[in-house]
Amino acid sequence: MPPSAGAKTRERILECALGLFNEHGEPNVTPVEVASQLGISPGNLYYHYHGKEPLILGLFEVFQQELRPLLRPPAAAQLGAEDYWLFLHLVAERMARYRFLFMDLSNMARRMPRLGRGMREIIQALRRTLVALLASLEENPRLAGGNGALTALSDQTAMTLVCSLDYQRILGQEPEVGVMVYQAMMIIAPHLHSDAREDVEALARRYLP
Repeated sequence: MPPSAGAKTRERILECALGLFNEHGEPNVTPVEVASQLGISPGNLYYHYHGKEPLILGLFEVFQQELRPLLRPPAAAQLGAEDYWLFLHLVAERMARYRFLFMDLSNMARRMPRLGRGMREIIQALRRTLVALLASLEENPRLAGGNGALTALSDQTAMTLVCSLDYQRILGQEPEVGVMVYQAMMIIAPHLHSDAREDVEALARRYLP
């Protein structure tokens, strides 16, 4: 069944808000500006989203839906290093698409407890997935470590992915997915066995602009 006119309008509103939030930062954009950009009345926008917080939460829900399948690795999967790098790339792409969420995450989470709870769930799921993928690398064997090392590496990688876009922005750089992936890959590279380390470092360098 094709989407209704109302559903299409809601999608257009979210897409427009996403572009403005990403470009200018969420605190600097009002619903009136979103409506003006779309060429609709503020009342029409308010009919679909009753203020800016519902807009933000609507975008966050779409982000969750896009990211959720990636955070469910198959049980007992025997994955290679290429699968790990692909996972990092896909996660980084989705984070970059919704990068306004990561520009001032702590303050946004404090203002909107529902978003804060959802983001904590995503980060915890990301950490669990990273541990599972790294454990598979360890079994191959390509990774030197143990449970403690895997947990620490997953924490460092999750923190890098969550913070990389804002880090680049603070440095005055255009946020780049490739930089995110490079940074995450170089966390794990020193822990790989020597026969894989050089290949991984070469692959990581290809992600740099």
